[in-house]
Amino acid sequence: MTAPAGPIIFVVDDDASVRKSLGRLIKAAGYEAEAFASVGEFLARRPYDGPSCLVLDVRMPGLTGLDLQEALRAAGQRLSIVFITGYRDIPVSVKAMKGGAVDFLTKPVDEAVLLGAIRQAVARTQADRRQLARLTEIQRRIKTLTPREAGVFALVVTGMLNKQIGSELGIGEKTVKVHRARVMEKMRAGSLAELVRLAGEVSVIAAGS
Repeated sequence: MTAPAGPIIFVVDDDASVRKSLGRLIKAAGYEAEAFASVGEFLARRPYDGPSCLVLDVRMPGLTGLDLQEALRAAGQRLSIVFITGYRDIPVSVKAMKGGAVDFLTKPVDEAVLLGAIRQAVARTQADRRQLARLTEIQRRIKTLTPREAGVFALVVTGMLNKQIGSELGIGEKTVKVHRARVMEKMRAGSLAELVRLAGEVSVIAAGS
């Protein structure tokens, strides 16, 4: 099955009329739309790894919108959420925003505001995907290092000189230079500054072994 070309906007709301109107609005804006009557229905769907946004009602029978937000976070699923609600509840809105929601809108929702929030949410998921791909690639490069090269890498990025690294690892300075050159090559770093940036992105911790 071929994935849709554009982002998918998921709507979870127990009100059929809301699902219908939001689905129509979302499709008119050029997005794919999928609607669900409950959190359970949505969770039964196979997770989607592409750019997306979840337009989520707060209060529903059974599991609530906040329950779903927490479940997604616990499962490590990167899905940007725009909450919609028929009730003005500041504590709930604060909790939702602290949980990473893009916006918290009150029904009846202004269409332009909602579409703006959806665009922001989609952009966030796309940025998250790019960052994840970047981290995955850096980690792939790190896995190509031998244990000794990994040790040199971890110490080089702390600013230690070759002589100091050799003393720390119990190897000669010339050997350190060889390992260091291989690290630069395998990590595809053109300079020490770039190597330090790569290490920072994946939080490399210095290890003396």
